[in-house]
Amino acid sequence: MIGGVLLDYMNPFLLLGVSMLITAVGLYLIPFCKKAFLLIIMMAVFGASIGVVDTGGNVLILDLWGDKGAPHMQALHFSFSLGAFLAPLLAKLAWGTTASAQNHTESQSDRSALNQSFEATSDSVFAVPDDKNLLWTYASIGTYVLVVSVFLFGLFCKKHSRQKKPRASTEGARRAKYHRALLCLLFLFFFFYVGAEITYGSYIFSFATIHVGMEESEAAGLNSIFWGTFAACRGLAIFFATFLQPGTMIVLCNIGSLVSCFFLVLFDKSPLCLWIETSVYGASMAATFPSGISWIEQYTTLTGKSTAFFVIGSALGEMAIPAVIGILQGHYPDLPVVLYTCLGSAIFTAVLFPVMYKLATLSLQR
Repeated sequence: MIGGVLLDYMNPFLLLGVSMLITAVGLYLIPFCKKAFLLIIMMAVFGASIGVVDTGGNVLILDLWGDKGAPHMQALHFSFSLGAFLAPLLAKLAWGTTASAQNHTESQSDRSALNQSFEATSDSVFAVPDDKNLLWTYASIGTYVLVVSVFLFGLFCKKHSRQKKPRASTEGARRAKYHRALLCLLFLFFFFYVGAEITYGSYIFSFATIHVGMEESEAAGLNSIFWGTFAACRGLAIFFATFLQPGTMIVLCNIGSLVSCFFLVLFDKSPLCLWIETSVYGASMAATFPSGISWIEQYTTLTGKSTAFFVIGSALGEMAIPAVIGILQGHYPDLPVVLYTCLGSAIFTAVLFPVMYKLATLSLQR
């Protein structure tokens, strides 16, 4: 929300550069936090800076390319999914895992000595972590983010970047007849879409092991195939966006999500169906978010505030729906609550999009 307001008054390269710099500082400092309250503060600042980047990246793509930027929007969101898929794997390969096995085999006297040592240093707010792998993992990703912020500051310092005119005055702003209603519907659309995406990605491992009875190694592969097909199809969507309209891509994604969720609910105990439909569901979810932003830009010009509005909707869905579903799944362990949620979300978004399309084209019909 704050990022959306600032984007209407600040140079986007400067704002994104500052946000990335704060993100890098947060990544550097988090491993050194020894107090819970300090870690909470650092994570809050980290989350706020990431929120500004999330909003600002979408606004900047629209600011540079307008309604012709569908491939660029797909590329932006492909980079999100690729980073989410690769960063943990690269960090684990580069720095290894924590020495948790040693903690299970240490003697009682070692534990007592460790507790006394911790109590002696518990008054310190910052301290070097015992696990250096943890430190270097955060530091390496923080350095990468820092380099990106330097490039953004470089773009800001370029002469044409400082003298850039707002898109609304140079290109001509469009405003749909039902602009606010469209934004509210898009808020709901992204709330349920992102909520279902994060819910499935978060709980598919637990669902596969508890409800279906799969081994943990198989369930981990199931989680990887969901995010893997998600990232791969976001990459392919860059090319599809060059010849397919954003509305067409949303319809195809909705159909794929609806069909895959239907079969998941129908054969919820089948491991084979779970493998196939998880990959289809991940592929179907991939292009919806960037296509939705490109689609609405065809009918009404998005400002920083309006973009922030439906990005907030997606963030609330990401936060609220998995939390509620986790509680419900705990109360009803014999029911595939996760799958019911994804199917309900797919039905809702499939019904909502034609309503949004009709509302957006009313002002174009004479």
